[in-house]
Amino acid sequence: MPKLSVEGLIFSTPRIILHLVFWLVFISFFSIVYGSFNENYGEQFLIQLTDAIVQIPAVLVSLYVLMPRLLFRKRYGQFFLSLIGVVLVFCFLSWIVYIYIQHPVFWAEDNGQPDIWNWKKILKSTGKIYPVVILAIVFKWFKYWYRDQQRTQELEQEKLQAELKFLKAQVHPHFLFNTLNNLYALTLKQSKDAPEVVLKLSDLLDYMLYECNADKVPLKKEIKLVEDYISLEKIRYGKRLEISFDIRGEIESQIIAPMMILPFVENSFKHGVSEELHQSWVSMDLTVKKESLTLKVENSKSKNGEHEDRFDYKQGIGLKNVQRRLDLLYEDNYDLNVLDTEESYLVVLKLNLKGQS
Repeated sequence: MPKLSVEGLIFSTPRIILHLVFWLVFISFFSIVYGSFNENYGEQFLIQLTDAIVQIPAVLVSLYVLMPRLLFRKRYGQFFLSLIGVVLVFCFLSWIVYIYIQHPVFWAEDNGQPDIWNWKKILKSTGKIYPVVILAIVFKWFKYWYRDQQRTQELEQEKLQAELKFLKAQVHPHFLFNTLNNLYALTLKQSKDAPEVVLKLSDLLDYMLYECNADKVPLKKEIKLVEDYISLEKIRYGKRLEISFDIRGEIESQIIAPMMILPFVENSFKHGVSEELHQSWVSMDLTVKKESLTLKVENSKSKNGEHEDRFDYKQGIGLKNVQRRLDLLYEDNYDLNVLDTEESYLVVLKLNLKGQS
């Protein structure tokens, strides 16, 4: 059975129940405080109950007229002036209640009838009105603030999920476009490797369409995805490609956000191997130590001068996409660096696998 927080209990309780509880606690508290002087708790409870005849409408006007029409609309000056007016009106009504109800019932032995226009007594009656009005306003404001915070968090979460889905959707077509181009080139050559490419592509599609829709996936499945991709690229480039992929550490129990590793690998082929007409190489190293993953992907730089400026390695759609996903999912739990040397490009990702938000 799910636990219900104090906030959840308060905000899920019907409004009328909350009001009844509030007034019962308020009246009982002051009945005990004032009743302790003369041990007349029952009489004090009745006195506080008659005070509530005026206090309750004063609170209701403040909560359901002044606050929504003025305070929540940020018309603060009008709200405070109106609040003062409400307190003055109801303190006069409180004095009326004292004269015609409380005085005859509880203090009948007192001689004389109180003056209805005794302004000192009327102003003194504000002590019965403003404390409970202010207390109720504070509770109402807290409730409003809390719900506003909840709505803001829900909207932020919805926005985050929508952006993540969009970024993930960008990865799929980009990757598939490149792979289909590879398959098309092989079919034009009537290569015997084409059926194997179709099979590998089928496995990749199965993963991307079904398995990677979860927020987290086993790290070993992400690695299998990379290995399938590498197999496709080996078929495409043949002997002119030297490639190594070393894996170290315990990967069985680790989980990671889906499609987080492949864009780095794909980028290394796109901006290195695909532009090189002769021998090229890609070196990948993935190390897991406890909850920390370190990925290093390095590729040879193209020596074809005419293609050097065709792509900006650091600004390619793959890297921009995955870096945005890292920002959203891992926040401060990752470190990403791209090193550009004369001979190669090197990407180093350090990731706290337990740090996904």
